[in-house]
Amino acid sequence: MFSHGIMPPLMFGGMILFLLAGFPVAFSLASVGIVFGIIGVWTGHFDVGFLQALPFRFYGIISNDLLLAIPFFTFMGAVLERCGLAEDLLEGTGKLFGKVPGGLAYAVIIVGAILGAITGTVAASVIAMGMISLPIMIRYGYDVRLATGVIAASGTITQLIPPSLVLVVLADQLGRSVGDMYLGAIGPSILQVVIFLGYIIVLSIFQPHKVPPLPPEARGEPGLALVLRVLWGMVPSVVLIFLVLGTIFMGLATPTESGAMGAMGAIVLAALHRRLTWPLLREGMATTMRITSMVVFILIGSTVFSLVFQGMDGARWIEHLLTGLPGGSVGFLIFVNIFVFFLAFFLDFFEIAFIIIPLLAPVAAKLGIDLVWFGVLLCVNMQTSFMHPPFGFALFYLRGIAPKSVKSSDIYWGAVPWVFMQILLVIIVIAWPESVTYWLGSDPVDDGKTIDLMAPPDTAPPPLDFK
Repeated sequence: MFSHGIMPPLMFGGMILFLLAGFPVAFSLASVGIVFGIIGVWTGHFDVGFLQALPFRFYGIISNDLLLAIPFFTFMGAVLERCGLAEDLLEGTGKLFGKVPGGLAYAVIIVGAILGAITGTVAASVIAMGMISLPIMIRYGYDVRLATGVIAASGTITQLIPPSLVLVVLADQLGRSVGDMYLGAIGPSILQVVIFLGYIIVLSIFQPHKVPPLPPEARGEPGLALVLRVLWGMVPSVVLIFLVLGTIFMGLATPTESGAMGAMGAIVLAALHRRLTWPLLREGMATTMRITSMVVFILIGSTVFSLVFQGMDGARWIEHLLTGLPGGSVGFLIFVNIFVFFLAFFLDFFEIAFIIIPLLAPVAAKLGIDLVWFGVLLCVNMQTSFMHPPFGFALFYLRGIAPKSVKSSDIYWGAVPWVFMQILLVIIVIAWPESVTYWLGSDPVDDGKTIDLMAPPDTAPPPLDFK
């Protein structure tokens, strides 16, 4: 017979082994949950009555209006990726900063932040900027590692800048308002952009040969005409950003409603760029279908795992493990961030959000940690999941569209300084919580009802009744 205390760690270890073996995440979670549920019933450590809650949890997932924001934002990003917005912004901004050392790198970071605030998806930003700016940066003498690093890093800013899909998922898992998560992410987003720009400034001073200015013939039209052209290219983007985020912050729309407006705005922008075609819409809908299906299946699998894990007192085991760390809440934060950082080598942000966050949130709440700040902090940390060599998805995206002359080793080594800058932001957010909480104010943003899908049942499940 198994002792009661060993079942939760065995179940957690089984999940890690399944994931490392490369099985699909959703089916791995569901399989581990069902297998350990059977073992728990056999050993007397799991009440089969808990399984009565599964249909209600499944229904809670598919009927949660908040999760509708995910397909809307995904479709918006997929359409904007193909409508020419990135090309126009990068071309104009690159020429605007072209005469200063590092001008193209500044343009990539700034446009990456703007695209992040519009599309909400990392793939769209990295692929668009890589295809447009990487050949130009290499042609005009930029260091290859710097060029690949700045493109990948500027694309991962998308994960932190609202309307990030990560923040929607974290809000759902933490039972907090999406609007508050968006407001809390404003400060770290600005800090991340400033840190990236500061790195380029330092390089342009001490190693200017790595970031040369554009030659005069490549800068195109001079002066005021170029400035007006760049501003005119940004006006539709600013309008769309306000449409998506401003309506949430002012309490005029829920994230789902603003996502729907954003999707419609993306179609309008594509029409303005004269690139609104049926193939574009079909590709956008196909991308949306794949990502949304993946999210729902992972969420269903994690619900099965979570219910069985909670039924075996797994939450109590996690709480005892983490609250007993030296240093109290500070020790907990240090451990959690190191833990998430290394998990990000193997898991993407959806998997971490659906599997790990429900286990950490109750402990954070018991330690008196603000869950909005905690969620934004973990979002900052999970940026690194896109940049970790050799598994970071941003590096895979970049490898797929980079010229053959760019070595994979250059892409991997080019990512390393930017990972350290992301870690620096984690340290800043821990040491300066006001970077998140300052933007929240005293009144929470009302963005509609959220559902805590991972919360354990408050009472024991009712007995089975077949009458």
